[in-house]
Amino acid sequence: MADQTPERIKVLLAIPVYNHGRTLRRVVERALSAGAEVLVVDDGSTDEGLHSLSDLKVRTVRHERNLGKGAAILTAAREAAKVGASHIITVDADGQHDPAEYRRFLPLIEESPLSVIVGKRVFEEKKTPFLSRFGRGFSNFWFRVQTGQVLQDTQSGFRAYPVELLLWLELRCRRYAFEVEVLVKAAWAGVEMKETEISVHYPPKKERVSHFRMIRDNGSISLLNTFLTIRAVLPFPHRAFRPAKGGAERISLFHPVRSIRILLGREVTPRQLAWSAALGVLVGSLPLVGLWTLTALVAAGFFRLHKLTALSASQISNIPLLPALCIEVGHFLRKGRFLTEFSLQTLGVQAPQRIWEWLLGSLMVGPFLGFLTGATVYGLIRMVKNAEEHG
Repeated sequence: MADQTPERIKVLLAIPVYNHGRTLRRVVERALSAGAEVLVVDDGSTDEGLHSLSDLKVRTVRHERNLGKGAAILTAAREAAKVGASHIITVDADGQHDPAEYRRFLPLIEESPLSVIVGKRVFEEKKTPFLSRFGRGFSNFWFRVQTGQVLQDTQSGFRAYPVELLLWLELRCRRYAFEVEVLVKAAWAGVEMKETEISVHYPPKKERVSHFRMIRDNGSISLLNTFLTIRAVLPFPHRAFRPAKGGAERISLFHPVRSIRILLGREVTPRQLAWSAALGVLVGSLPLVGLWTLTALVAAGFFRLHKLTALSASQISNIPLLPALCIEVGHFLRKGRFLTEFSLQTLGVQAPQRIWEWLLGSLMVGPFLGFLTGATVYGLIRMVKNAEEHG
């Protein structure tokens, strides 16, 4: 893995194919006419579609048996590396995308060679199948939960990848779930995500060529999303594509100033740390007994904040005074007076009312304490930075 951006940009248009003999030649000819250097990876097809390309100037490689779309893309990356290509742009062989639009990716590759670039399909509402629109929204939602980043078309297969990144990532999936896994793990590794608009054409249903298996492939994607979501909420750091030099340093709540210096050195901004602390306190004030940690981690990931800071701040829930304060405020909002009687009747029999008052009060106390905590953290960070600048 290099620490520098590629010195020379060379792009291959990679077309994974599995029994797309009817559309393959048309897609390849369109790509060649647009000036693309084409690599076709036949993933164990049985329709002899590669024979239709025998007179065209394309590179081809073949799997002896069907290994899956993800495996074909990884094969394309290895073949690209052999010929000195820095990037591959993947496009499906089913004819739904115009391969000539690969040129839309090139300026973004030049501008940001270490980024993954996703083609955002422009849907025509009346012509786009409902399942395609629903699937895109569903996939986009989980991508944001798992990474804190926003992409508008995580299901698009028209993408540009740095070859080095594909060969560096530890990817387990080899079939359709691969395209979910590679985006999430690239985002975890600190790789920037970019998008460019592309067109899409959906032929009549009887003419479509798809090898997506509804039960098996949806099941594998669901299992993958479960694993990725669980991993996303854990506060352990992900392996960075371009890790910072030097040994690892530990963050400790017992050494706040040192921890702030470490976090700032990891490109976490003062504002992110302040918002993370505020979010953690807000979550810790809510009546989410047993769920504070999970909620803080998921919320921090969703809003792209620092998970360890949010998790640490949410531990304010362990202080018994906070629920009591929220209940008192909630009781006052309901009754116009504070709760002064503490008995089996008020704390036992009337427990549902106390929980409701806890929730009501937390909506007042949580934001207030969150603001104070965030402001304090931000002020402490400014003090540390000023001391470093003048010290």
